[in-house]
Amino acid sequence: MSHQSLYIDFYEITMAYTYFKEHLLDVEATFDMFVRKIPDQGGYIVVNGLHDLIERIENFKFEPDHIEYLRSTNMFDEAFLTYLSTLKLNLTMTAMPEGTIAFANEPLITVTGPLIQAQLIETLLLASINYPTLVATKARRISTAAKNKAVVEFGARRAHGFDAAVAGARAAIIGGFKATSNTLAAFTHQLPLSGTLAHSYIQMHDSEYEAFLSYARINPTKTVLLVDTYDTLNSGVPNAIKVAKDYLIPNGYTLFAIGLDSGDLAYLSKKARKMLDEAGLHDTIIIASNSLDEHLIMNMDAQGAQIDSYGIGEAFITSKSSPVISGVYKLVEIKKKDQVIPKIKLSDNIEKVTNPAHKKVVRFFDQQGMAMADVLFLKNEVIPLNGFDLFDPISPWKRKWIENYHIKEMHEVIYDQGKLVYELPSLDKIKVYAQSQFESIWPEVTRLVNPSIYYVDLSQGLYDLRQELITQSITKK
Repeated sequence: MSHQSLYIDFYEITMAYTYFKEHLLDVEATFDMFVRKIPDQGGYIVVNGLHDLIERIENFKFEPDHIEYLRSTNMFDEAFLTYLSTLKLNLTMTAMPEGTIAFANEPLITVTGPLIQAQLIETLLLASINYPTLVATKARRISTAAKNKAVVEFGARRAHGFDAAVAGARAAIIGGFKATSNTLAAFTHQLPLSGTLAHSYIQMHDSEYEAFLSYARINPTKTVLLVDTYDTLNSGVPNAIKVAKDYLIPNGYTLFAIGLDSGDLAYLSKKARKMLDEAGLHDTIIIASNSLDEHLIMNMDAQGAQIDSYGIGEAFITSKSSPVISGVYKLVEIKKKDQVIPKIKLSDNIEKVTNPAHKKVVRFFDQQGMAMADVLFLKNEVIPLNGFDLFDPISPWKRKWIENYHIKEMHEVIYDQGKLVYELPSLDKIKVYAQSQFESIWPEVTRLVNPSIYYVDLSQGLYDLRQELITQSITKK
């Protein structure tokens, strides 16, 4: 029996109980999930995790043993426990599809429905979206640094648990990686699978040459030989060349690749490339691994490294340089007795002040199909089609009039009053969509160092509402 329905921070249950006792069952609430800050000081994020969220919502139910456990806390009365035991989610949800390029402070997901229900799924929703989005973004950064070279995900043994390893491998493919070494992830999500050999295989044989020859005989069609067990340039590469000459080529095969997993990878790759070419093995590629990330890949590329493919492990699967994404879930509107009341959260930290009301995210594209800006509109606002005044909500005197654009509303309906109406695309379709999304963003925004800011602006109506609520909140103090 699954217990994921208890994946709830306890304060959400105590709040739900309080709402229940206050007779607020008929209050409708709208919450936005968004990211406050982009990891790695980057310019964008890659939305991911919707497939897991849907599965968890579809199976959301308080089982008898869940109710018994909550009863044992002595915190709730029987009326509330009975309510939970019969609870069926009746929420409406819109979201950006997986693979969407998104930005800070715009809703990735919007949830509307009974207040208690919308509150109870907060932790489950955030856990479903935050980590997959974090590592899909990291994957896109790494694949960008690698340019057109293949990147393979090697992170299973460094991941923070089984679930993270499987989710991370799927995110890698969305972010531009070509394959994974994680067999469970490949089985679960039908991912391309890749694997070679480890140093232990070579150590098990009496000599490096014998190990290479044995491996090549058993795996001749795509032989990859790890050449750094003993001495890369004086032993490993020469023995790999010898096996190619002695066995693979005479039998109609080729040496597919050599692998480097230690040492100065840029230097070793250049020396190894020269040795392979001099031996006539021009088609043998060089694969590099060893705690690589996007910055090391860029540095090696600047040094002229002769690396054709990268194996990426811990830096990706843990998003080592920026291991947390600041995804939050905030109340933006309630509806009581047909009265719609927008809500705002204020803070001494300006980045924590929320944008109120039920909104829609609209992306403006130029005539070449490149994204110019995202604008948050109030849900029922009409979007101008002949010209629009973009302005910075932090510095509203900075304005730009745009024309000759086309627009796209970035959310799709996932649930309509509890009914799943969204058909999840295949992973192949998500990958193609993610690539097209990335190509629609200017390189100045997606570059890895000091990216240009992509503005998420507010409509005039939303900006005025926000300022009005701020003023009202200050007056109430």
